[in-house]
Amino acid sequence: MSSHNAEQREIEAEQSYVDTVYERLDASAKVAQSLVVEGMARGHVGNEGGLVERDAMVFQAQRRLSALNAAHDGLVFGRLNMRNGESRYIGRIGVRDAEREILLIDWRAPAAAIFYQATAQEPAGVVRRRVLRCSNDRVIGIEDDLLDGENAPDDLVVIGEGALLASLTRARDSSMHSVVATIQKEQDEAIRAPARGATTIGGGPGTGKTVVALHRAAYLLYTDRRRFESGGVLVVGPSNVFMNYIERVLPSLGETSVTLRSLGEVVDGIRAGRHDESVAAAAKGSSRMTGFLTRAAAAPMPGTPTEFRYFYKDDVLRLHPEQLDRIRRQLLSGAKRNRAYAKAPAALVDALWRQVRGDRALEKGQEEFTEIVTTDDRFVDFVEAWWPPVEPTEIWRTLPDVIDQLSRGTFSREEIAALKASWAIGEPSIQDVPLIDELRYLVGELPEVDDEDDEGPKQLMSFERRERDDRVDRHRTTQSIEDDGFAHVLVDEAQDLSPMQWRMLGRRGRHASWTIVGDEAQSSWPHPRESAAARKAALDGKPEHAFRLSTNYRNSAEIYELAAKVAAIGVPDPDLADAVRRTGEQPRHLVTEAGRLVDTVRSSAEDVLGRVAGTVAIVVPRASLDRLRSDLADLVEQHADRLRVLDGLDTKGLEFDGVIVVEPDGITDEASAGWRTLYVVLTRATQLLTTVGTSDRWRGRIA
Repeated sequence: MSSHNAEQREIEAEQSYVDTVYERLDASAKVAQSLVVEGMARGHVGNEGGLVERDAMVFQAQRRLSALNAAHDGLVFGRLNMRNGESRYIGRIGVRDAEREILLIDWRAPAAAIFYQATAQEPAGVVRRRVLRCSNDRVIGIEDDLLDGENAPDDLVVIGEGALLASLTRARDSSMHSVVATIQKEQDEAIRAPARGATTIGGGPGTGKTVVALHRAAYLLYTDRRRFESGGVLVVGPSNVFMNYIERVLPSLGETSVTLRSLGEVVDGIRAGRHDESVAAAAKGSSRMTGFLTRAAAAPMPGTPTEFRYFYKDDVLRLHPEQLDRIRRQLLSGAKRNRAYAKAPAALVDALWRQVRGDRALEKGQEEFTEIVTTDDRFVDFVEAWWPPVEPTEIWRTLPDVIDQLSRGTFSREEIAALKASWAIGEPSIQDVPLIDELRYLVGELPEVDDEDDEGPKQLMSFERRERDDRVDRHRTTQSIEDDGFAHVLVDEAQDLSPMQWRMLGRRGRHASWTIVGDEAQSSWPHPRESAAARKAALDGKPEHAFRLSTNYRNSAEIYELAAKVAAIGVPDPDLADAVRRTGEQPRHLVTEAGRLVDTVRSSAEDVLGRVAGTVAIVVPRASLDRLRSDLADLVEQHADRLRVLDGLDTKGLEFDGVIVVEPDGITDEASAGWRTLYVVLTRATQLLTTVGTSDRWRGRIA
């Protein structure tokens, strides 16, 4: 029998079993759908208990239906032939037959662990590991690994070159996909690490750190769903480009309840996608920023009145600038700014009362005085102007106006100029988001007012509620800081995080377990010691479990040998992985004149697009990004599903079949971490790599 005929017979046999699994999946989906319909039909239930029961039924049924629908494509992906003759089928979720017998084992279940952990050296009772490659519910290919040939039956068929190597040669598209069928042993160990504390996943480019971390999130939800689903799982990545790239991985594993946010979207109500230039970014990210923000959060808003005059009976009462400053300091010494708002009227009234001298006024007493003053529109208007409730974004917009006064030598003249230039744009950058978050916690939230619990005079409470509710409803841009906590925080490209970004994430993970993914050789943050201290503070003493992935599955050896030389310049002792395959395609290096740069890039991109079946990236220095995008707009439109023009930072975590790097010297020169950024860029390519520049100084450095 020919190998082709043998493969077809095996595919047909596997298809028969897969059909049985899908029949049960469809039956389960129908049951879940009927429960949704039944629950909605209970909408007429009049008592509260009945409504709660209805809502719980609908929620659970819809969640189950979502998981079943998400797992439909490629539901069955693995089979184990055991030494004892047993067969185990592995899939994205677990499926049982009508008698509750297991048809399909969830890949996260303990019984499925040996699918990933068995090796030829330690087969663990596995004779053959088979990966089923499916398109929706159809088996279109199989790849086998024979792990225990000595105990294999004579009629056991082994097909293909092995699932892993087969997957490495397939074309990439615009999304990351799950690798649930080809997880390797060292990757599986990181996925199944203990839930408590912080699990760190390190290793060079192409080792699968990101996809392993995402599979770990799915594994944690499987093992302790009540904890992680109710508390929430937050996945944070470097950019919107990256988050769009990974967004399909967890849903394909049946998990749809995870929160995915880029660093520019961590704070509710804020969306930022712009990177600052290097000087401003380093200043905003530094822990030095905390002192400046603390002072800015306490400072009066622009236009705040500096004195108040009030006529009462025969007295002229005055609050001078010195008195108002003293009252401000007293209020802030005991509470955050917005918390102190409720106490401001009483503090001002008390300061005015102490100036009352007339006998007629004193006879009426302080209670009547308080009632008269706090119901006077002049006083109400003054308090609203002197101590308004503030949103962090309002204070953020004042930073360019107050930095000269409040920085107190914290920043150099160059840094102050760069900060002012960035803030003059008027919209937050990615590096501004942690500053706004810091201000959220410095100013605090406005407290809810409860007449029964408030010890202040009734007229002050009425004033406080009326003015606060009106102002806060108009100006609120961020949600409650009470909503920030998560049960698990997953941080990708963690080596790039600034101290201020670590502080922002630390607030969301105070009571969480963590998964931290990174590689110092790829870091774009220029001060690693400062960042390491902030990371330690964010973890707050949590125990750490470290895993290192050692095999580069992404790059060909030819590409990675070049990239490794670049890494050695950016980092003294980079963590270099072992590339597992060679293609015979060496990187190409083209040097051209400035006037022909765009034409050379265009022809190079067309060449690469013609030689690979998947995605291609043109990567340029940040300063050239807008111009090159404009110059190549027609080519990108022609290949909209395959070609992108990006800067180095936005390639973090991505991979492409082909990469054209434009002006490598420009990338190395644009920031102190430029060599590390170039290392990142070179390691995005899986098959073909071309560099195009008007100079090639960088190659002289690595020769």
